[in-house]
Amino acid sequence: MENIAGIIRAMYCGFIDSLKGAMVLFYMDKQINERIHNSSFAGSDYRKKDTGTNQSPLKILKKPRESKILKRTIQCCALNGGIFWASILIFECGLLPFLKYLLTIIFGHSPGMGMIVWSWTKPFLSLTFGTVWVLPLFLLSRIVNSLWFQDIADSAYRYRQGRPLLLSSVSKLVADTLFSILVQALFLGQGMLVSRVPLPPIGELLALVHMCLLYALYAFEYKWFNMGWELHRRLTFIEGNWPYFVGFGLPLAVLTQLPNSYVISGCVFSILFPLFIVSGNEAQPVTGVCDCPLKLFSPVIAIANTLFNKTIGPANRQ
Repeated sequence: MENIAGIIRAMYCGFIDSLKGAMVLFYMDKQINERIHNSSFAGSDYRKKDTGTNQSPLKILKKPRESKILKRTIQCCALNGGIFWASILIFECGLLPFLKYLLTIIFGHSPGMGMIVWSWTKPFLSLTFGTVWVLPLFLLSRIVNSLWFQDIADSAYRYRQGRPLLLSSVSKLVADTLFSILVQALFLGQGMLVSRVPLPPIGELLALVHMCLLYALYAFEYKWFNMGWELHRRLTFIEGNWPYFVGFGLPLAVLTQLPNSYVISGCVFSILFPLFIVSGNEAQPVTGVCDCPLKLFSPVIAIANTLFNKTIGPANRQ
C-alpha cells in the first residue's frame, strides 16, 4: 500500500512540476538579466580600478549575452500558433467554405454539377496548399524550433546550474545525438504499435504512458545533456523513476492528442514545449518510490544497437 501511495505521490509531483514552467518563465528572464548586468557592472568597475582610465576599448570584455527565454517562447507561439496554425484554420475554415459557397451560387441551377466540381476542386486545393505551404513551413518550423528550444534550454541551465558540462569528445557527442534520435524515433513507433492492442483501454493506456515518458525525455534531455549524462544514463533514470516522469509528461501528452491532425498536434507541441523545457530544468524528480523499473526503452535500445552495429560498427573496425 505504501508503494502504491508513493507512486501516486510521485506522479502527482511530476504533474505539478510540469506546470511550473509557465510561472517561472515570466520572472526568470528578469533575474538572469539582472545578474548579468550586476556582474558586468562589477567587472567593469574592477577593470577601471585595476588599469586606470586609459584602457584601450579593444581590451574591454564583451558584455555577456542577455537571456532570451521569454522572447524565444513568444517567438515559438507566434510561428507555430500565429502563422502556421492560423494559416491552416483560415484555409480550412475560411477559404474552403467560401469557395464552396461560391460554387453553390454559380451552379445554383444545377446542384449536382456544383457538387461534382467541388469534389474535384477541394482535393486539388488541399493538395496544393499542403505541398506549397504546409510542408515547407512545417519543415522550416522544425529547424527553427530546435534552435530556439536549445537557446531556451541553455539559458535556463546557466541560470540554475552554471556552465554546461558537455560530453568528453566530439565523436561521442555526435554518436550520442544520433543514437538518441534513433531511439526516440523507434520508441515513438513502439508507442503507435502498442496502441493497436486489441483491447482498446489497455492499448490507449500503454500508448499514453509511452508518450508521457517520451515527452518527459524530450523536456529533461536538454538539462541532462548539459550535465554530461550519456543516453544510457538518461534512459535508465527515467525507467527507474517512471512514476514521476509519467506524471510530468501527462499534460503535454494529453493536449497533443486532442487535435485530429498530426500537423495541428505538432503546432500544439511546439507552442507548449518551451514551458516544459523550463519546467524540466527547474524540477527535482522524485526518486526511489518504485522497486520495479519500467523497461519500455529496452526493446528499442536493442534494435538501435543492432542497427548501429550493422552500419557504423563495421566502418569503425576497418
